[in-house]
Amino acid sequence: MSKLQPLKQFMVTTWIPIRIGSLDLSLTNSAAFMLLAVALILVGMFLGLRRPQIIPTPWQAIAEYPLAAIETMVKETNGPEGRPFVGLLASVFLFIFMGNLLGLFPFAFTFTSQLIVNFTLAFALLAVMTVYGLVQHGWAFLRLFMPKGIPWWIAPILVPVELISYLSRPISLSIRLFSNMVAGHSMLKIFAFFTGSMGIFGGLLPLGVNVGLMGFELFVAFLQAYVFTLLTCIYINDALHVH
Repeated sequence: MSKLQPLKQFMVTTWIPIRIGSLDLSLTNSAAFMLLAVALILVGMFLGLRRPQIIPTPWQAIAEYPLAAIETMVKETNGPEGRPFVGLLASVFLFIFMGNLLGLFPFAFTFTSQLIVNFTLAFALLAVMTVYGLVQHGWAFLRLFMPKGIPWWIAPILVPVELISYLSRPISLSIRLFSNMVAGHSMLKIFAFFTGSMGIFGGLLPLGVNVGLMGFELFVAFLQAYVFTLLTCIYINDALHVH
């Protein structure tokens, strides 16, 4: 009987070793599924939007829905000034959602379960927001850490607190996504192990639990991508409207 190793599915392994001197450019399972996610998104969008119609086809409606939903989110959160970020936020949502979704297939790899992947994405978004804020508002962007009307003598306390809060955003975004993916997929692995090890009749209960968990994980796959995008949208508001 195989041992229960629910965390083994999150191990990064090399599929195609590629080395250029001391530089390691090997293709790992994580990188491969990231490329697959991007390819599926591009193909899906191309097939859905290549011949747009006034009355959309089912495939066109599927392709347009996330774009329309993100655009509505941006309008409600950021106003018309946030429109340039619709494409970026839609790409973020689709990338995370596709990564979460692919991880539910047998023998697939969930790259959103990797903390470094989530942090890199969140940090890149923070960098974009910061640069945009500085370009748009100049040094006035620093009022984000010391709003108008605050007594100057509070600055030594308020500025470090606000700065730490601002820089911790990528950490909170990445840990939230990472923890949900690891916990959910570990539970699926555990109940799948019990289903196979408890025999035909004994495995019916864990099988039923696993079916329910699969449905729940589908919801979580969408929810976590949505929450990541929504929080990013809220953070972008600081770059657009400096108080």
